Amino acid sequence: MKKLLLLFVVLFATTAQAQHSDEELAKKLANPVASLISLPFQNNIDFGIGDNNGTRYTLNIQPVLPISINEKWNLIGRVVLPVISQYNITGQGTNESGLSDAVVSGFFSPKASKNGLTWGVGPALLFPTGTDDFLTTKKFGAGPTAVILKQAKGITFGALVNQIWSFAGNEDRADVNQMFLQPFFTYNWSSGGGVGFNMEWTQNWEADTSTVWLNPTFSGLSSFGKQKISFAVGPRFNLNAPDGQDADLGFRAVLILLFPK
Repeated sequence: MKKLLLLFVVLFATTAQAQHSDEELAKKLANPVASLISLPFQNNIDFGIGDNNGTRYTLNIQPVLPISINEKWNLIGRVVLPVISQYNITGQGTNESGLSDAVVSGFFSPKASKNGLTWGVGPALLFPTGTDDFLTTKKFGAGPTAVILKQAKGITFGALVNQIWSFAGNEDRADVNQMFLQPFFTYNWSSGGGVGFNMEWTQNWEADTSTVWLNPTFSGLSSFGKQKISFAVGPRFNLNAPDGQDADLGFRAVLILLFPK
């Protein structure tokens, strides 16, 4: 009986430790400036775009690399590199595929949060990595970026913003003067699973147009062997778009490879 009781205690402790680990991982995943190395693959497919009923598939490769500067500060490097394949977007019967432009951000963030409040500020850089004329601005750009969030009792809410202006590149292409704003909310259980949503608002000040997406998601944590992974799925709703570019509906599926220290 004592052996069975001891075995139960050991199994309970092991399970509790695993749950705590998943809970901490989920908490870090909900925080864009957490000290967690990760490699997200964000898949988006959108249907019924514009007058030609177009389709666009976008794979955003988004590595995150935290760097410890000193005892008090981290530098969180984030990259967004889109790979796009689209049909009937630029015209009936047309298709374009390849890389789009990359955005590289660096957030200087304090290691210690205060009352669950975390923030980060730094530069955002635009690189014209696009491989098709319809998928690139052909401009270099730069500007500020910032994020602020609060975490408590499984809840994470906050917002990320950047503003980019072009300063060099092809003179025949339109200048870049663009803001990206992403409010977000997530609730995670101790198992690491969660529900949440974000809104992605892109404001093109140069063209005076707005594109707004609402993305509710269901997320979870799992493992492939020793590799810890996170996944999230959900629909996408195009709340606003420039004339002739709105989508009927979209879907998102995210796979994240995690490399906790």
